[in-house]
Amino acid sequence: MGTVVDAAAKKEANGSLADLNPTVVFVLGGPGSGKGTQCANIVQHFGYTHLSAGDLLRAEIKSGSENGTMISNMIKEGKIVPSEVTIKLLQRAMLEGGNDKFLIDGFPRNEENRAAFEAVTKIEPSFVLFFDCSEEEMERRLLGRNQGREDDNIETIRKRFKVFLESSLPVIEYYNSKGKVRKIDAGRPIEEVYESVKAIFAPKNDKAD
Repeated sequence: MGTVVDAAAKKEANGSLADLNPTVVFVLGGPGSGKGTQCANIVQHFGYTHLSAGDLLRAEIKSGSENGTMISNMIKEGKIVPSEVTIKLLQRAMLEGGNDKFLIDGFPRNEENRAAFEAVTKIEPSFVLFFDCSEEEMERRLLGRNQGREDDNIETIRKRFKVFLESSLPVIEYYNSKGKVRKIDAGRPIEEVYESVKAIFAPKNDKAD
């Protein structure tokens, strides 16, 4: 892309992030598939750092930085934040995190994100954890959350499902062709889902509690 952000991101990647040689797991699943709950379990039991692309963008906006203002304006105008901006925030969080194992939640959202992440960071994920859940179940969970989130109404929920299917499924298919997708049946109770998650993360002879 040749942008300043791109150049800075590349500079960072060629330095310490490449030296860190981190283990990266992309966590994907539709809204209400239970990603956040299971990420918290993985962090607690397996020592990963959980990075949510959405949280990082929101934190940057809140910080009032020049970058945050630019992100905020783009969102207000209904524009998509460029991949490089999100990737730069992810890189910074990884370098500052003091860890070498990361769950990246809700990113890449589409093929362009995926290609840009690999090009800029020179990192491929170890695997993709895909929480597969029926739309009916996700809808039921989101409507039952009652957290006062304005995006939890039926029309918005269905739009979010559609966006997820159209944008994220190609990413899952790409990694599946490389044998890197670990699919979890996320429609079951939390404890059962976690048993499946644990089997993926725990070393074969060391089943974590």
